[in-house]
Amino acid sequence: MNKRHPRLLLILAAFLCLGIASASAEEAKKDAKPHSKSLLETLVEGGWVMFPIGIMSVLTVYLSTDGVRNTSIKKTSPPAYEAEVKRLFQQGDYVGAYTFCRDNKSPLTNVLRVGISLLGDGKTMVEEGMISEMHKESASMSTQINYLSVIGVVTPMIGLLGTVTGMIKAFSTLGSSGIGDPSSLSGAIGEVLVATASGLVIAIPAFGMFYFLRSRSTTAMHHIQDIINVLFRKMPYEALEGVHISGEEIYANTPNWLLQQQEEVVVEEIASEELGEQA
Repeated sequence: MNKRHPRLLLILAAFLCLGIASASAEEAKKDAKPHSKSLLETLVEGGWVMFPIGIMSVLTVYLSTDGVRNTSIKKTSPPAYEAEVKRLFQQGDYVGAYTFCRDNKSPLTNVLRVGISLLGDGKTMVEEGMISEMHKESASMSTQINYLSVIGVVTPMIGLLGTVTGMIKAFSTLGSSGIGDPSSLSGAIGEVLVATASGLVIAIPAFGMFYFLRSRSTTAMHHIQDIINVLFRKMPYEALEGVHISGEEIYANTPNWLLQQQEEVVVEEIASEELGEQA
């Protein structure tokens, strides 16, 4: 029995040392913090598609900011311009109103300038001219807004392309080294996920800003239409018939063959008068 005691003590000491080692290892695992990737490292992991996606993100910010500014009421129908034009209309100074609209550019004054220049041609020509100019201003305002819709469609496609290339790399890694190299496989999988997520992160706000700015531009054009309806109500087109307000050169003229016929008639009348005098 005395010989067995030292062996038992050695075995117990060995188990005690193993328990202390395993406990210290578990505590070390708990204390060790996992490595968290920075935003830059995550973006770099997305691969080459992050460059076009980055360009799309910059364009989205620029187009959104510029669209908010260009579709505001203060930009499309400045209150100072509206008040001045109303004052000139009340005074019947249509020449002054045309000059003011020509010298102060805005969607409102551009439409009014066309309408005032056609006052001498009647109500129908005035309305058609202003409607045409409003369509032109609306198209100009919507051009940059429509680019946001393009970005919303194209960016997920770019992300999908990065997803496909990342999957190709992942399967290539599996084919060459199997699952023995998890680091290279995780890099390819990371490219798949980051590219897809980045494309969606840009596309969602781009689509949101597109619909927001489109509604905002429609409201701005309706406001211009309301101002025009107020200004041209009870317009005395009869008193303005044939008046040329704009001062711009008119190129339309009588057809030359009619002028030749009129000249021939005048020559014949002069000849007949001369023959009558001689008789």
